[in-house]
Amino acid sequence: MLAISLLTPPYATLSYATPAWLDVSAWKCGQRVIVPLGKGGMLRAGIVVSVDDDSSVKEGVVLKECLWPAEREPLLRPEYLGMVKQLALRHMVTEGEVLGGLLPAGLRTSKIRLRILDGGKPRTVTMRDLAGMSAEERSRVGALWAGNAVEILDSTFDAEEQELCSLLVDPPWSVRPSAKRQIEVLEYLHDKGMLSRTRLLQELGSGISAALNTLAERGLVRIGPREGGTCESCEDESNECSFGFGEGFTLLPEQQAAFDDFSALLHDETPKSALLYGITGSGKTVVYLELAAEALAKGLSVMLLAPEVALACKLDSAVRKRFPSQECFFYNGYQSPTEREKTFRLLAKRTTPCVIVGTRSALFLPSSRLGLIVLDEEHDTSFKQDEGLVYQAKEVAHYRVQQSNGLLLLGSATPDVKTFHAVQQQAVSMGVMKERAGEGKLPEVSLLNIKNMKRSDGILAAECKKQIRETVERGEQVVILLNRRGYAPLMYCLDCGHVARCPHCEVGLTYHKGRERLICHYCGYSVSYPVVCSKCKGLHYLPMGEGTEKLEENLIEILPPDTKILRLDRDSTRRPGKMQRILDAFANQEAQVLVGTQMLSKGHHFPNVTLAVVADGDLGLNLPDYRAAERTFQLLVQASGRAGRGEKAGRVLIQTRDPGHYCWQFVGSADYDGFYAEEIERRRKRKYPPFVKLALIRASYPLDWNKGVEWVETLTEVARALGKEHDVRVLGHTPSPLPVLRGRKRFQWTLKSDDWISIRTLYYAMRNAVPRGSKLRLSLDIDPVNML
Repeated sequence: MLAISLLTPPYATLSYATPAWLDVSAWKCGQRVIVPLGKGGMLRAGIVVSVDDDSSVKEGVVLKECLWPAEREPLLRPEYLGMVKQLALRHMVTEGEVLGGLLPAGLRTSKIRLRILDGGKPRTVTMRDLAGMSAEERSRVGALWAGNAVEILDSTFDAEEQELCSLLVDPPWSVRPSAKRQIEVLEYLHDKGMLSRTRLLQELGSGISAALNTLAERGLVRIGPREGGTCESCEDESNECSFGFGEGFTLLPEQQAAFDDFSALLHDETPKSALLYGITGSGKTVVYLELAAEALAKGLSVMLLAPEVALACKLDSAVRKRFPSQECFFYNGYQSPTEREKTFRLLAKRTTPCVIVGTRSALFLPSSRLGLIVLDEEHDTSFKQDEGLVYQAKEVAHYRVQQSNGLLLLGSATPDVKTFHAVQQQAVSMGVMKERAGEGKLPEVSLLNIKNMKRSDGILAAECKKQIRETVERGEQVVILLNRRGYAPLMYCLDCGHVARCPHCEVGLTYHKGRERLICHYCGYSVSYPVVCSKCKGLHYLPMGEGTEKLEENLIEILPPDTKILRLDRDSTRRPGKMQRILDAFANQEAQVLVGTQMLSKGHHFPNVTLAVVADGDLGLNLPDYRAAERTFQLLVQASGRAGRGEKAGRVLIQTRDPGHYCWQFVGSADYDGFYAEEIERRRKRKYPPFVKLALIRASYPLDWNKGVEWVETLTEVARALGKEHDVRVLGHTPSPLPVLRGRKRFQWTLKSDDWISIRTLYYAMRNAVPRGSKLRLSLDIDPVNML
């Protein structure tokens, strides 16, 4: 009997019989297989999670027979299946859901073929053909399989799948307003990034082929295969990115001390976790690389992870320069499905040590003997995935080093409060680096009170404008942080006072002037501008507030005419390679000012930047989230770290309307220890993590479902009754801070407990109280990083 976890809905783990046409030894744990499902003859791919004898089958139960293996040797090792099982238990989902979220798309398909060499006449059969054969015919194929006369072919080669479509020109585009299909293609590529022609046709319909070809002819869109050896994120030779360090590292005293401590942990035969607490510019990457060299010398593999693709690309470049003869793998979610599948397959078979660099998804690559895992900028919320398969990368990394007796190294200038608390409790070791490498010194930080500024003055105070202008005139560079993209976050109707809102999310639409569209940043809904007011049918709108696009426009008016300004945000970096070109241009001093969102706050080295400006320091400070002050402190200290990294002294100006907030006294001196002491006491008093286990249970239902409120109230009664029984404090139900998203009304319960088991028990009971087929969706978010 085989227990098989399906890789597509319903993601169940089902029992199948080993078929008579193949020897029982052909079936192994961790192997991909093709199985029949339901009465309609559907075929699905699955993973064998256990192989048992038939004695465990209950009397009277007749099992369907598994159809065929998708590979001769297992794709997944036992330790990988162990990780999958633990993830499924932790988040109360099936192993199939976990596997379906981890494996590349090409490994989840049932569309494989067999090439059969029978009597010198090769023939190809699909799984559908095989399912339609008689038992005798399948036995014949089984005998040929045993004699190695059957070869597995993966899904049919699709030429259009290899043709990648990407934008060549940023908006606004020179396209007639009446060319709606062309505009649809441009907008879709702008939102989604590089896509295969197949995916584009699936999403927009085959009718867009003519529009796509026209755009290619006009030079607005590129269609074709990615050139070999290029990095998709920076569209440059992967070992020639401008990120990275030169040859021949010499460790400074603090770096050497940290390296010595961590090296001892690496050579210990028990699993360890450690924190590298180093200020911005202290050279943490050098320590990572020297530890990687130690691990490789021991015959162990290394994994270096960053929260963003640009930072991962920087690590990849540094690794390749440090280890020119070592095989390295680069992996992130923006790569094509084919490329990700290729990397996964290579590592599944590999037994020799290697280096893996990537973003959080690289953590699930099937690398053996992982001796060192590094999470750079470990405090970043990007390491938590809270949509689809929910997981915290730090927890998964901790589990993986436990399996291999390796070292998990977390690096940050502003560590997660929970991580630093673990250090204080001596559960995690720590190395400290408080001196900048090279000539750079920490910048002077000043607060500007803009409480009395008028809206007509714009977002920058007069003193701020003066400092920016003087810095540019001295031939130095400026970075300006405004963590809000677009031109204006709200569009106000002058005729009736209505604010343009998303019809699916009930949040304000952001005006993007370059694209002449109003866009919802939560569900992606967009409409061309000018737009008719849904209330009064008027056309007179006033843009309110300011985003990076408008800030860039306003700076042109206050700076010398020849000043070059660049913008770094999600909108300006949609095209492949655009982010890297912006960063390279600024690093090469081709521009004097760089405006951006949090993308520019960490990891970038610009020696000529002497002024960093935070245009709205309060943004995010008062969100309904217990981590709001921590996130603000981390963001602003990281942003401040962009100034003064060269020989010239740096300065930071932070604009705030709330200068009395406790956060500012620590931001000004980059005093993480002081901030931690203040923050940890506040959490102790209010019983927030790390002093309690915290989880969110979220419920949502369609706006037009009239039984939604009734069911939410019923679940609240269930939660409170069980909360008293299991000593779980239940807060709610309450409307979510974003009460409507994607056409669904949202509520949530906040749970606090001393243990996770009680929280899971409560959630399990609530989930079982919802009848099958209900329109109510329920989800559990353990230790959430996003309370919205």
